[in-house]
Amino acid sequence: MSDTTSSATAPRNQRKDLIGEVTSRSGDKTIKVTYFYKIPHPLYGKEIKRRTVVHVHDEKNECKLGDKVEIAETRPLSKLKRWRVVRVVEAAKIAGAIVA
Repeated sequence: MSDTTSSATAPRNQRKDLIGEVTSRSGDKTIKVTYFYKIPHPLYGKEIKRRTVVHVHDEKNECKLGDKVEIAETRPLSKLKRWRVVRVVEAAKIAGAIVA
């Protein structure tokens, strides 16, 4: 009997990648990133804007307020941190300004 799905050839679960905006520098090596998305209203169908705020691990303390960053899902790093910074996509135009 041969096993058709071997663990060596099976693809690994892909982790989520998101692009969001830095809205807070909460502590050392920690930032808050807000990402916006749209969903249709369940009854009327109009698109509704939603947002989610996630706590992100910033190993190098390189992110500033207003930066657009790419984040990736990772193992739990603390009570709230489940994401890490992959790269800074776009630096903030004005340092410390939040553009909403």
